[in-house]
Amino acid sequence: MMRTWWSWMVAGVLVCAGYLLLPDGHVASTVVYNGLGVATCVMIAVGIRRHRPVAARGWWVFVAGTVAYVSGDIVYEVTGLVLGQHPYPYWDDAVYFAAYPMLFAGLLMISRGSGTRELAGLIDAAIIATGVGLVYWVFVIEPTLGDHSTALLERLVTVGYPTFDVLMCAVVTRLLSRPGERALSLWLLAAGCALNFTCDVVWSLTEAFSNYSGGLVNSGFMLAYVLWAGAALHPSMRDIGRRAVGRAHFGRGRLVLLGGVTMMVPAVLFLQGVRAEQINWVAIGIGAVVLFVLVLLRLGGFVGRTQRQAAELEELAMRDDLTGLANRRRFEQRLTGAVATGSPQVCLLDLNGFKQVNDRLGHAVGDQLLIAVAARLSAELHGEGLLARMGGDEFALLLADATAEQGDAVVDRLAGVLRSPFEVDGHELLIGAAIGIADGTDSVDVLRRADVAMYAAKTSKARFRRYAVELDDRADEEARLGAEMRAALDTGQFHLVYQPIVSLPDGEIRYVESLVRWTHPVRGFVSPAEFIPVAERNGLIVELGEWILRVACTQFMSWLETYGENAPSKISVNVSARQLAEPGFVPVVADALAASGMDPDCLIVEVTETAVFGGGVAVRAVEELHRLGVRIALDDFGTGHSSLTLLQTVPVDVLKVDKSFVDTITEAGRHAVIATALIQVSDGLGLTAVAEGVETAEQAAVLFELGYRYAQGYHFGRPVEEPAFRVAGVAAL
Repeated sequence: MMRTWWSWMVAGVLVCAGYLLLPDGHVASTVVYNGLGVATCVMIAVGIRRHRPVAARGWWVFVAGTVAYVSGDIVYEVTGLVLGQHPYPYWDDAVYFAAYPMLFAGLLMISRGSGTRELAGLIDAAIIATGVGLVYWVFVIEPTLGDHSTALLERLVTVGYPTFDVLMCAVVTRLLSRPGERALSLWLLAAGCALNFTCDVVWSLTEAFSNYSGGLVNSGFMLAYVLWAGAALHPSMRDIGRRAVGRAHFGRGRLVLLGGVTMMVPAVLFLQGVRAEQINWVAIGIGAVVLFVLVLLRLGGFVGRTQRQAAELEELAMRDDLTGLANRRRFEQRLTGAVATGSPQVCLLDLNGFKQVNDRLGHAVGDQLLIAVAARLSAELHGEGLLARMGGDEFALLLADATAEQGDAVVDRLAGVLRSPFEVDGHELLIGAAIGIADGTDSVDVLRRADVAMYAAKTSKARFRRYAVELDDRADEEARLGAEMRAALDTGQFHLVYQPIVSLPDGEIRYVESLVRWTHPVRGFVSPAEFIPVAERNGLIVELGEWILRVACTQFMSWLETYGENAPSKISVNVSARQLAEPGFVPVVADALAASGMDPDCLIVEVTETAVFGGGVAVRAVEELHRLGVRIALDDFGTGHSSLTLLQTVPVDVLKVDKSFVDTITEAGRHAVIATALIQVSDGLGLTAVAEGVETAEQAAVLFELGYRYAQGYHFGRPVEEPAFRVAGVAAL
């Protein structure tokens, strides 16, 4: 389309220049002049059809006006051919004047975008038209009308043409003053209107209208046609008015333009004084009053709009963009007012499993889930209290006038409505929430209490928890334990022990599982069941896990050097979900292997079903480890609700059958059915099955009969710092 535009502009300019070489009144000049006019109408229509502009309706009205204007040219020529002269005024003038309202309306619709109402923009156009019209009246119209040597109708028609042009220029100039409206198409449109206005003024000032023969002025009219069609053909025309939709703004260009227009009154006074003319006090006075009223209306609208915008901005600043709920700022503001007059109930709600949804399905689905949660909570509350999104997947509820019993009843309802699945983007998502509730007379402290209660609900899996003093003690204890773990890691209080995994039925050690132990200088032995969950919650598990990995790899290579063929063939390390979620976890494993010189095939990473159930980052990390050559073991297998599904989505080499299936394996009946099924699944998929928690010789014998060839448990050895490696040859898993 750019080629068409360039071709039209070049050809049009050449035709306008060539027209000047043709003799006035010659049939060739008539054909060229009117031919260009008809071509202009066609090319404007072509541009509209191809570009489908925002303000298409306005462009079609404009092309209709252009057709009428060109029709006036044709009527003018036909009149000359039929009558042998050009009466003035005549029917061609009526056709021209019929075209102007359509041209004006089309430009107005284009400048207003896709039909959006804009009173401020119309006032701007009126200010521009009044200022320019004042100058035009004083120096052109009134002198022309005051010349009684010609008929009144002739004088009115003479000044009518430029008057309409002034209005057209005002509309286009108003659009050009918009911030951001700098499309080439718009400038071409404005240039065409300005050129048409100039030619009409020159024509109006011609002394002998009846003897008007065209020449340079006609060439100017033709060039205006070329510019109008060029504006329609240029691709930028499709977006004219898009930025215009909505309210007009006081940009720098608009402010300078309107300010300059208001200076027309003193400018006219100055010019008439310099020229020693009689000052036209009536016209200047009327113009000054009209400009004053219009500017006053414009400024009044600006002030009112500024106030509305300030209120809207304040409202937006207090609202969550995603869910439309109140945000943290509004919540804390309302909470401050509530504690000043009473002891409000404050509820904090944190979604369970939201991170897994984001990792597995993407943030777009996560956002839709948050919107759905907000809608369901709002529907349940029916305006009861202030519901807010505090950030991420955390919500808050303020009940300013509720009792503790009423607050508990409300949060119990909220917990209940969240138990039903959410249908989001074709996915059925089942999530829960940890909810804490508290009351108090200090805004900071009541939020802290609610947070402590929510944390307690998360760790205890309760439906919700109300704050109690003992929860502070528990939180303080966990904070102390976390700080002591940090110190323990820095001072070397942690150490590793290793539990053998043996072959059946001989009980020979094949490889070992590394386990972390903590001996506190004051507390003494601290159980992993006590400190590992704390490390996962405060994030220290990432650093602790890396330490375990590096020590285990170094220890394995030491055994290999010391025991040779009697050393274990592999060593396993437990990895938490928090570690798998770390972006740099796989490089850490690769670095630990390289630093120790250990073959990746000798390392087994043990992950739980819950760590990889959510998919996303965790599964991608496992896949990268597997590609690295590291073996993957699925720990506590069989206890999750999607164990078999995981075998299809996660690269697994080893299944560690949970102790719960081993404990009752020697009892008669159906107790051995699951253990039997699991070994069959393992064999069928070519995986290694390891029975965990074997504590008696009888359990070991039954497992062997069922087909198990590897086992782990106290019956074969407890975790120790140096297992007794006795085998001379090691079988590969």
